[in-house]
Amino acid sequence: MTDIGPLGFIGLGVMGQPMALNLARAGTPLVVWNRSPARAEPLREAGAQVADTPAQVLRRTRIAILMLAHGEAIDEALGRGTPAFADNVAGRTIVHMGTTSAAYSQALADEVRAAGGRYVEAPVSGSRKPAEAGQLVAMLAGDADAVEALRPLLKPMCHETVVCGPVPQALLMKLSVNLFLITMVTGLAEAFHFADRHGLDTRKLVSVLEAGPMASAVSRMKAQKLLAQDFEVQASITDVLKNNRLVAEAARAAGVASPLLDACHALYGETQALGLGALDMAAVVRAIEARTDADAR
Repeated sequence: MTDIGPLGFIGLGVMGQPMALNLARAGTPLVVWNRSPARAEPLREAGAQVADTPAQVLRRTRIAILMLAHGEAIDEALGRGTPAFADNVAGRTIVHMGTTSAAYSQALADEVRAAGGRYVEAPVSGSRKPAEAGQLVAMLAGDADAVEALRPLLKPMCHETVVCGPVPQALLMKLSVNLFLITMVTGLAEAFHFADRHGLDTRKLVSVLEAGPMASAVSRMKAQKLLAQDFEVQASITDVLKNNRLVAEAARAAGVASPLLDACHALYGETQALGLGALDMAAVVRAIEARTDADAR
């Protein structure tokens, strides 16, 4: 790391904080920032420098990772649309690890490059638990040399990196992965509801699923949450609804049918309307229950 100096990390939320902590614990020099300062304290204790503003992170580093929730937060952190933007990104590699639309990422890439910076998309597959374990999968897109320079730096966070091509291919790949994740978890929640309303022992349902060919790390994790009715957040209803919308918009723009996704979009919207947006995505079972109860009435 001595040749590039410290790594910047902006955004220490549900995913960003454990990701940055894995970097710090691996000995990566870091300069970090988060809107809520308390989220940065574990990083300070792990040896990271804590900046007062995103601009300080950018000015002190040559590679800056942004793990932010949406485009507005990214634009604010980079000073996009202000005279400070060029100074913040020139001569630096901006790494976008969150999930936004592909169109947004492409436009940001164009502006970063025009200002003399470099840009890499690096969205990840995985929720809070894989983030804590350093078991995320990163999808990378951008200039080949910038991508290759970044790959070894991601190892403390990501056990696998997959190069997808030019921007915005990584974000389109992430949306494809999210489509499968959303429909899979929603199907699992509906299966639990079906079994429960037929009076079956859902513990035995879990046993069958875990012993069979459909079992996966995600299904095992979400099945246990549904069994225990434990909806502590790993990937929130609000976040999943945002991702669902991004996939749907990309599908519409390309003229691609997405019937399963559209059904899920309605269910996650109903879950949010029940006031459950901060809970884990497995709480979508509450919307399915509400539909059954409404039909019964």
